[in-house]
Amino acid sequence: MAKKIPFNVVFASDEDVNFPASELNNHGPTVHGWRSAPNGSLTSHDIILRFQQPAKIYRIQLLAHQYLIPEKVELWLHYSPKSLPSTPSSQYFDFLGFVALADNANTNYKSRELQSVTVCPRRGTHLKLRLIGVQGNDYNDTGQISLLAVNVLGEDLDVGPNNGNGEEHLSNEAPPLDTATGELALASICDDLLFSMYVEESIVQTIRELEQRKILAVNSERFEYARKLKLCMTALRTAGERLGRYALAKRQAVQQEDFTTARLRKEQIEMYRAAVLRQLQVHQLLEPQGVTLSSNDQSCEIYAGGKPSLPSAPSLQDVAQALAEATFSPKSMTSLSLEDKSSTDGSQPGNDNTVTTPAPAPAPVPAPTSLQATPTPTLGGWRKSHDELPQSPRLPSRHSSPMSSRQGSLRRRNKSVPRNSYEDYEERAIPTLRQECQGNALLEADPNRGRSRLNDRERRQAALPILVFGNELVEQFYSRQFQDREDGLMRLRNFLKEHDLLEPSSNEHAASPNKVARSAALLLHRAVRDAVYSVFSQATETVRMLFLEYVPGRVSPNEVARCVDRLLPELLAKSGDPSARLHTLAQHTILSIAACPEVAEQHLVAPALSRSVGSGTHQRLAMSRLQMLEQLVHTQGISTDKHSGLTCRALSECGCSGIHHPAEPVRKVAERILLLVYKVNPRLVRKQLPPDDDITRRNLLYRQLFTEFDKLDLDRKQELLEASKYGGGHSSGDAATPPADKASTSSDASRLMNSRSGHSMGPMASSSNGYASCNGKQQYNEQLKRSMLSVSNSRKGSASNSESTEDNTPKIRCPFCDWSCAGSDATQLDRHYWKACPFLTKCPQCSQVLEVAALNYHLTTECDAKESYVVCVRCTESVHKQLYELHQMEDYCRELKTGAARCPLCHDDVHLPQDGGWKLHLLSAGGCPGNIRKRNLKKSN
Repeated sequence: MAKKIPFNVVFASDEDVNFPASELNNHGPTVHGWRSAPNGSLTSHDIILRFQQPAKIYRIQLLAHQYLIPEKVELWLHYSPKSLPSTPSSQYFDFLGFVALADNANTNYKSRELQSVTVCPRRGTHLKLRLIGVQGNDYNDTGQISLLAVNVLGEDLDVGPNNGNGEEHLSNEAPPLDTATGELALASICDDLLFSMYVEESIVQTIRELEQRKILAVNSERFEYARKLKLCMTALRTAGERLGRYALAKRQAVQQEDFTTARLRKEQIEMYRAAVLRQLQVHQLLEPQGVTLSSNDQSCEIYAGGKPSLPSAPSLQDVAQALAEATFSPKSMTSLSLEDKSSTDGSQPGNDNTVTTPAPAPAPVPAPTSLQATPTPTLGGWRKSHDELPQSPRLPSRHSSPMSSRQGSLRRRNKSVPRNSYEDYEERAIPTLRQECQGNALLEADPNRGRSRLNDRERRQAALPILVFGNELVEQFYSRQFQDREDGLMRLRNFLKEHDLLEPSSNEHAASPNKVARSAALLLHRAVRDAVYSVFSQATETVRMLFLEYVPGRVSPNEVARCVDRLLPELLAKSGDPSARLHTLAQHTILSIAACPEVAEQHLVAPALSRSVGSGTHQRLAMSRLQMLEQLVHTQGISTDKHSGLTCRALSECGCSGIHHPAEPVRKVAERILLLVYKVNPRLVRKQLPPDDDITRRNLLYRQLFTEFDKLDLDRKQELLEASKYGGGHSSGDAATPPADKASTSSDASRLMNSRSGHSMGPMASSSNGYASCNGKQQYNEQLKRSMLSVSNSRKGSASNSESTEDNTPKIRCPFCDWSCAGSDATQLDRHYWKACPFLTKCPQCSQVLEVAALNYHLTTECDAKESYVVCVRCTESVHKQLYELHQMEDYCRELKTGAARCPLCHDDVHLPQDGGWKLHLLSAGGCPGNIRKRNLKKSN
């Protein structure tokens, strides 16, 4: 496996005095790197590295400067056995290739470029880097170029008599690759340049020791011990990067000759390192002296839940307070009083004639041992550990010191104490950091510094949240540190809880609930888009608390709709995330929002979920939408409100689009939604699908779906038969009758035609509800009766006139179908009405003869069995209550077109019923196929 090849720089064509080439020998956060001489005349710069022993080279890594960038770097390799002397002038280098570097303008010269070049395995003892050209920019006014670090990965080469002179390719060999990733297999993660340049050196050494212990643990099959070691190394890398930032800040303070801050940074590094090693139990995991500890093979609380948590980092103010407590402890005050007394007596501290008795060593409890010349691992003996120290609050004045109240008159004697507050050091931007610090991550030398001030654009966006919650809380939401964003979400939840408990009259200046909800939605809209899972989890919890605890009973419906419109699209996008924990949490949050009473009343969530699913929609997003829609159907049921998004039509359209999705899991959920709708409205679901025939059932998808439909139909028919068999009478009919159709008011309208006389007409009566309640399409019945009265009267008058004019021949004529016969016997006309007139029919219940157009109206309002009939809400026909469910399953039960009527004999639509539509339908040759009297009339003719 490849490892880091140690080397030394033996030659450099030129260099800056402050940035020599020897800086390339080491890796670490505080490394300066090499720079060329300012304003030099050389166009190419050579740097020669000599390996400490011959090596087989697999990969070369180069880390460039952020703005002192060369155009390209050529790589040359030389191999000479140890037995042969070699000087830079006598060496012959083989050209490996070159690496072109970007100008870094797209990052505004704030990031470094790392180039990793994999080469064919070759032997070598010297590596020459030739840097050519310079990338010009506004920051590089001296024409310099720089190289921050070089790393060579390979294997040590055993030089033997059979190796030859080494000037050859190892064509038959390949570099070792990791079987999982396909990348170059490294012996240790510490050998990677990206690791060693940002992790503090002592932590790197500790991780190397832990890796060796992990290899031994795996060989000994101590897998619990190996798991702990792996988690510990992951946590140590995070802590090491933070210690590297602290070390960089300490170096910057030394360059500025700010030794007070440098001393505080040094103590901060020691405190945090000791706390991390103590909390992660590193000393116990290393098993000093080779003694196997049984506790390492047992589960513990720290490593039980995955990645262990790190202690909170101490701020500079916490460090200053700890130093002040150690300095002004009783024993330190005793030594200080002795010094004051000696100075009062006129003795000088540096006088050789004065015999000074050293003060006793401070006890480990009140005084930190890190104040001694050599730091020791006894940092745990402080009176207050760094994780127990109080958090540093923001000071009211930038020029007041937190130690001024405790020092008193000793302030002037302790010259090392800064005159301004430590908060000023935390907030102050170091100029050298801006010029030379290598990235945004290293600019955050302290976690409190990551919370940057809001710019003008952000202030305009967050104007309302700043007014409601305050500037400090909003800055946490806009911070680059995810810990600050988590704290901001927790503070927002606490604010909502406190605002929930306060009465409106308790604070006249408090913001209204509408403003609080709008401000919270603005901040949460930013938080739910966060890429860090812990921040997203906190954001979803805050969203649920907002809608389930704060919104009900307080926020207006318009404001609730505005909040949902802002947050729902982001949550829907998160519900399509491939990560299971992300999309599950997003689904739970959306369903929680839908459960809010104010949201459910306005139907704000379901319409967004019930939209059609396109075949190009991502599988995870489509599946999440359909799963949430299915859950809403189970919890809220199918609604008849067309704006709810849960109507039969909306659900069936969404389900039909889902069954055509290329992903099988999406089709399964869509099938379940269609089955739920089919239980309520079978005809509508079948209308959305292809016809149920043999050709359609050849498709496996439709065959399975129609099979489920057949099972549901069979179950429904069995239930209806059992209900009609054992229920009997009106009770079973009432049970099968939908509640909306039970209320139908009847009128005292007289029969249109008597069973024995076709000339006697009764007075007409109007119905206030009746058919007018059925989508407004049955109002023609009353108008039809009125028109029939006038038609019969006019036809009787015309018949009498014709009789007087046609030679006074007695003749009887039917006013409906124009049938006529000679003679004056009225019984012939009654017989025609009773048996032959195609315009009339018999009531199936009371055998009354009446017009076909009035049969539906008669069965529900005039017939003796009117209590057993209801009006179908879909087709407006009169149906027996016991057969209502079966009727709705029939194909002819369909929506009635506007302005048309429904024939009770053939179930077809009759167009223009008041303008001769019924006569054309009942009397024409191709008219009503269900009219038996018309067929009998043709046979008689």
